[in-house]
Amino acid sequence: MISQRQHEQINTSTSFLDKIFKYSERGSNARTEVIGGLTTFLTMAYIVFVNPAILSDAGMDKAALITVTILATAIGTLIFAFLANAPFALAPGMGLNAFFTYSLVIGEGIHWTQALGVVFISGMVFLILAVTGVRKYIAEAIPKELSIASAAGIGLFLAFVGLKGMGVIVADEATLVSLAEFTPTVIISLLGLVLMGMFEVKKVKGGILISIIITTALSIALGYVELPTSIISAPPSIEPVAFKLDIIGALKFSLIGPIFSFMFIDMFDSLAFLISCCKQMGLEDKDGNVKGLSKMLYADVTSTLIGSLLGTSTVTTFGESAAGIAAGARTGLASVVTAGLFLVTLLFTPLLGVVPGYAASPALVLVGVFMFSSIRQVDFNDSKIAISAFVTILLMPLTYSISIGLCFGFISYIIMHVVAKETDKISFTLWIIGALSVINLILS
Repeated sequence: MISQRQHEQINTSTSFLDKIFKYSERGSNARTEVIGGLTTFLTMAYIVFVNPAILSDAGMDKAALITVTILATAIGTLIFAFLANAPFALAPGMGLNAFFTYSLVIGEGIHWTQALGVVFISGMVFLILAVTGVRKYIAEAIPKELSIASAAGIGLFLAFVGLKGMGVIVADEATLVSLAEFTPTVIISLLGLVLMGMFEVKKVKGGILISIIITTALSIALGYVELPTSIISAPPSIEPVAFKLDIIGALKFSLIGPIFSFMFIDMFDSLAFLISCCKQMGLEDKDGNVKGLSKMLYADVTSTLIGSLLGTSTVTTFGESAAGIAAGARTGLASVVTAGLFLVTLLFTPLLGVVPGYAASPALVLVGVFMFSSIRQVDFNDSKIAISAFVTILLMPLTYSISIGLCFGFISYIIMHVVAKETDKISFTLWIIGALSVINLILS
């Protein structure tokens, strides 16, 4: 039985939290916020495995990346909790981490320290644009259809990278790419993908995480992965990657395109997601504007800057936060719970380190499916839109570069509207973006 004194202590604690996060005003309570935060954690915990797997392909230390991923996620989520008091979690963005490794480091041939510099500069540009109000003009200048197409293109790109990581597809001199042999690890990886799909169909929370754990356990049982020497230990040092960013080396004219691409993807993905979820939660004023949106974007970009200093690609608002919102989360208290759970995982880094790349790669394919689903919003009955959107989507995976796909998308959009004599739909800002895209392609 709980004593009267214990009841009073619980009520005092709840009242204190309510004063900070004001969940009562939003029709929520402490229990619901905790459940929402736990739900968000379960749906996005896979990032602890997947982000290090992707960034380590850029030559970065995988063990250090596990710690950095957890810290960047927890810090960014806490910043959002206390600055914006909204139930969103932040982590290194899927697509942006693939862009970092496969387009910048491998594709452009720059060192990962310079790539971190590009991430930092893109964050600073985003911050300056937000402070000066220029962000509004850029947001209005980018055609909605290209924003949607870029999400679909990144989805295809992620799926391509995922299939490569699974070992399902390999390089081929005659056809560029072909189906690989079905080795035991490829079969285990495909099993993981099937499990993720089944869990998604059944709406199982944390399905991606559960699938990664199952395939890793199967790999251990079959002898393809060795068990760690310990389960709990101090997390790996972040020294190999922290504060190694090369900002001066990133200040090259040839990197303007990637800098803009990082900023563009972060800005528009965050804007679209935040506005959609906040309206779902009823966080609007009488004019339909989202309350506290500026604070949310400041929290997002601040997290990007901190993440680049720690040693990871762009930290951004995670779409999986929608799962916590669906569970009833309405305030930053849910984000505090999510961040706290991530910090707890720091104690279990030996277990995290044994997850093989082929067990984590199916997550890229499934996330690619989620992102590609946005394509249904593109009006393919309009040839001008259809051509520019298709070019954007197709060239991202085929050129192995998100920024090149974006550049071709902007250029084709402008050309199609010039041909159709609809130049009134091309703003002055979009003309500048188009010119920068041409320059970027020439330099590339």
